[in-house]
Amino acid sequence: MSKVTFLQPDLILGDTVFGITTEVLRHHQLKGLVLDVDETLVPLKERQVSEDLVRWIEQIRNDATIWLVSNNLSENRIGSIAQSLNVPYILGAGKPSRRKLRQAVRSMNLPASQVAMVGDRLFTDVIAGNRLGMFTILVEPMVDPAIAARSYPIRNLEVWISQKLGVSLATNLQKFTKND
Repeated sequence: MSKVTFLQPDLILGDTVFGITTEVLRHHQLKGLVLDVDETLVPLKERQVSEDLVRWIEQIRNDATIWLVSNNLSENRIGSIAQSLNVPYILGAGKPSRRKLRQAVRSMNLPASQVAMVGDRLFTDVIAGNRLGMFTILVEPMVDPAIAARSYPIRNLEVWISQKLGVSLATNLQKFTKND
């Protein structure tokens, strides 16, 4: 597998995680989601989940098994977020390592190809998911509106390097109808 293949997400949402719908899951035959936490579900350092996130999780859990897998080491913070959403979690994942992702996928009793790794970072979330043979979804980060104007230098560097290596980061989300 080439470096470009490792970095290429299967789906570039061009939206936050809320853009993942049951139609998207069905279209890509996904039965499980492994979700990153920081800036994928909540802004960095935020301890509370939004009502919108709770509603989205409730809707998606009807069609997919959900696990949170975070590189964050804070049991207090990640555990609290997972408890608020009533989903299992793993912290200290060390992505792009596959070890903790593999643990979550095995717990779902699903083949890795039917589970999506969903995250906002190419060099952690996308690489880890691709290395395990998961479907990878790159989402726009959830950011605190008070600091939204600030740039995100690490993510911007990842995008720049990836594009220089030939990774296509154009949004490739199709619009689905209820009948798809």
